[in-house]
Amino acid sequence: MDKGNMVPIVLFLCITLGITYVVRLLVNARLRIKMLQACSSKELVEAVVQSDSHRDQMTALRWGILTVTEAIAFGIIQAAGWTDINAGVVAALLGAFGLGSVLFFVLARRLS
Repeated sequence: MDKGNMVPIVLFLCITLGITYVVRLLVNARLRIKMLQACSSKELVEAVVQSDSHRDQMTALRWGILTVTEAIAFGIIQAAGWTDINAGVVAALLGAFGLGSVLFFVLARRLS
């Protein structure tokens, strides 16, 4: 594939994902507003806010762990001197992602 064709394709994908993310945020915010307007229970409002906060913390933890394990995998690939994409490189990256997911699962169970 020509490198000149990659820029418009990547730009299109980034814009599409950005729009999708913004729409998702707006829909979730509108849903929360409607739900909180419908109920008058202070405890329910606090529970919703706490669950959102906990979910955001767990999401940050998950992506942090996955980013670190992928960075370690890229470091191993660089140290090994692998310059071509082959089965070993793909296996290292997938293995790092899997290891990070398992590590997150273990930590999330301990924190919950």
